[in-house]
Amino acid sequence: MPKMPSSLPDGRRLGAHLPVASGTVAALERAHAIGATTLQIFADNPTAWRRRSEPPAELPAFRERLAALDMGPVAIHASYLINLAGPDDAFWDRSVDVLASELRAAPAFGARFVNVHIGSHRLTGLAEGIDRIGTGVARVLGAVDVGPDAALVALENSAGGGGGIGVSLEELEAVLESIARHGGDVNRVVLCLDTAHLWAGGLAIGDEQAVDALVDELDARVGVERLAMIHLNDSKSPFGSRLDRHQHLGAGEIGVAGLRRLLTSRRLARVTYYLETPGMDEGYDAVNVARAYAIAAGEPLESLPPEAKTMRGGRSRGGPREQPEGPRSQDSRPAPA
Repeated sequence: MPKMPSSLPDGRRLGAHLPVASGTVAALERAHAIGATTLQIFADNPTAWRRRSEPPAELPAFRERLAALDMGPVAIHASYLINLAGPDDAFWDRSVDVLASELRAAPAFGARFVNVHIGSHRLTGLAEGIDRIGTGVARVLGAVDVGPDAALVALENSAGGGGGIGVSLEELEAVLESIARHGGDVNRVVLCLDTAHLWAGGLAIGDEQAVDALVDELDARVGVERLAMIHLNDSKSPFGSRLDRHQHLGAGEIGVAGLRRLLTSRRLARVTYYLETPGMDEGYDAVNVARAYAIAAGEPLESLPPEAKTMRGGRSRGGPREQPEGPRSQDSRPAPA
């Protein structure tokens, strides 16, 4: 593995979504060992409604190591079940409760962001879905106290399949406006752009000029400072396909030129990057961290073995790999302790 710098240009941070099956401290130590400078994790079971009654006992040790290693900002990926845009009232109420729970839990993890998928309107129409998400996020924010360690809600763009909302920057702008219209404090809301979703949703990011144009539009609509997170993934899916399929960096349809611009643009210097590439629990976490640094530095990428490009990920607690669009089933299984 090539020698890696300690950070990306301008001191911006690079992390990966890592499994917590062996504990949060183990995930943090793994992030540090592979050259990441932060990480994204699940705070609880991502495919169950029920939340644990007590936080993990090791969280004080986790926060202590965070400080000692100067790692951060930590992101929590919220439950996959959450859908604040859909028409089912019972499902919507559960989604509000779970997202509020994730926000309340975040300070104990030292987390700055709680990343959540904007959701699917479930064939009720875009306008109705945007109104529902505005009402839902406003209610979540109203239910969670603001404090010095409070996390921000990071709304993630959609690839567009299954009625997903947030495919275009215009839709993201409309969602933020809806939250404000329903009384939500939009100063507590930021954006997370997933590069695979951008590509599949038909937003060009394959070269320097395309990335610059995207940043220009983002700045004009909501302000570039609203972008706090980038999920840095290449795409297995063709441009505009609306299929959410992640690939190793530089091995997919997006390619190196666009990814390099995203990693090095001075206008994105405040953004934190989190990998959600395949094989995070099979050693490819280290491979993709190294590839991100090489891409940013303009260095050639090492070849991947053929099996790497066809790797599939499951819906384990290890990370959100190749997740389909939209909320999961209404799973009521208890979360693990």
